[in-house]
Amino acid sequence: GCTVRIRMAGERGYLTIKGPNVGAVRSEYEYEIPAAEAGEMLENLCRKPLIEKRRYRIPVGNHVWEVDEFFGENAGLIIAEIELRREGEDFVKPPWAGIEVTGDPRYYNASLVKYPFSKWS
Repeated sequence: GCTVRIRMAGERGYLTIKGPNVGAVRSEYEYEIPAAEAGEMLENLCRKPLIEKRRYRIPVGNHVWEVDEFFGENAGLIIAEIELRREGEDFVKPPWAGIEVTGDPRYYNASLVKYPFSKWS
């Protein structure tokens, strides 16, 4: 149910801990860590292949959408997500947002490592 993620964003490293999903809600804690340590963890502790993606932050209405463009074995996959302050909160869905995939485990990063987008039929 819980996941621990290490990521690099430019020259910064981050440790993220996510709790189990309860519907569309999930607790999340994120901490900046030294970039060198993040690199070592990615190299020595994380399952391969690493998830490679570029994140875009796009303001729409009163929220910011995070759009992830995947590379490597997940090339061609683009996921947009929005973090709401509470479940059921109103938001503007932009015309470029596609189908709802919340709760579909195929789109979780942990799943994309084991079964990348390039292997989907």
